[in-house]
Amino acid sequence: MRNTGKPQALQMRKAIRIDVGQRTDFDDRVVEEMPIAMLYNGVSHAVMMATPTDLEDFALGFSLSEGIVENPAQFSFIEAVKSDLGLSLEMAIPQSRFDLLAERRRHIGAASACGLCGIESLQAAMRPAPRVTSDQTFGVKAISVGIQALSERQPLNQQSGGVHAAGYVHANGILVREDVGRHNALDKLIGALATQHPVDGFLVLSSRASYELVHKAAMANIAVVVAISAPTSIAIQLADSCGITLVCFARGEQMNIYTHAERLI
Repeated sequence: MRNTGKPQALQMRKAIRIDVGQRTDFDDRVVEEMPIAMLYNGVSHAVMMATPTDLEDFALGFSLSEGIVENPAQFSFIEAVKSDLGLSLEMAIPQSRFDLLAERRRHIGAASACGLCGIESLQAAMRPAPRVTSDQTFGVKAISVGIQALSERQPLNQQSGGVHAAGYVHANGILVREDVGRHNALDKLIGALATQHPVDGFLVLSSRASYELVHKAAMANIAVVVAISAPTSIAIQLADSCGITLVCFARGEQMNIYTHAERLI
């Protein structure tokens, strides 16, 4: 029996709060985390621990950022199937793309904190990324406004305190996706960007800037990546080689620019 019912993003759980030696029973909202399998043409490719929201965006964004498809025209979302174990996202891709996928086939049981967990070789982990070309420039004030907008548009995190977010700041506002995993949040955003097509914007992240997040940004041709926390050394190296402006420790109008500072004015 196929269950395609929509799962919930938050669950209520009983907890005990201790405050100055006093114990109080209460019901707490916690974010849902479950295994989500990515199936292409009926074959399982990866299993991610993720929050079961924006599933079509997640499926498309993961497919694009992993290079499984080159554009949305090569992708069809079939359905999300729920079972007692988790969710399966069933997708269809052209046989030529499926054959390429089979050549680099890998199964990953990825923890929500690590987008590279389970990859079998150093070569697979360090996939080449395209160079981003853009003559866009942004003011420091725009970065500050974007970070504030991201913090105000995280309803799951506001209710649970346990969710990452990725946002794309553009001329008409900000597009945001949330997930328990920061890589998943970015994949969901990339999927949404591929169908909604906002232009002239930059990426804001509620987390540190890791290699995998910068790689995904490059795959999505995003020229400016802003994170509220620290970068890693290899993220800086990748951003520099890909032509990405990497801004970290962005708080208010204070921030550090690590690569391609010419885009910020």
